[in-house]
Amino acid sequence: MVTCLTTFAVLLLTAAVASAAEAAAPGGESYVKAIFAVGAMIGAGIAIGVGAVGAGLGIGTAASGACQAVGRNPGVQGKIMMTMLVGMAMAESIAIYALVVSLVLIFANPYTKFFFVG
Repeated sequence: MVTCLTTFAVLLLTAAVASAAEAAAPGGESYVKAIFAVGAMIGAGIAIGVGAVGAGLGIGTAASGACQAVGRNPGVQGKIMMTMLVGMAMAESIAIYALVVSLVLIFANPYTKFFFVG
């Protein structure tokens, strides 16, 4: 299974580099720009993926801890709930920052014109 996924990833990367290089203007550094653009796209995907996983783990840990605390002492449910929501908001901000970074890598990159040729 891992070999199949690795092969698919290599084929996808090769196709992306080939299509970017084909769309690039003729010149000595067009391949470098194409590889840079593909790297930016892959970096954007990794950034949002890691950011979402980190936020998911943080929110899950906060909810788990809050449920255990309320189970031990139901009288302080209001304080625990407020603290949990603040912690979840902090964890979710990581995912929002990752989204902003990935959008900057995709749309503020001068080499993305190789992918959005129209």
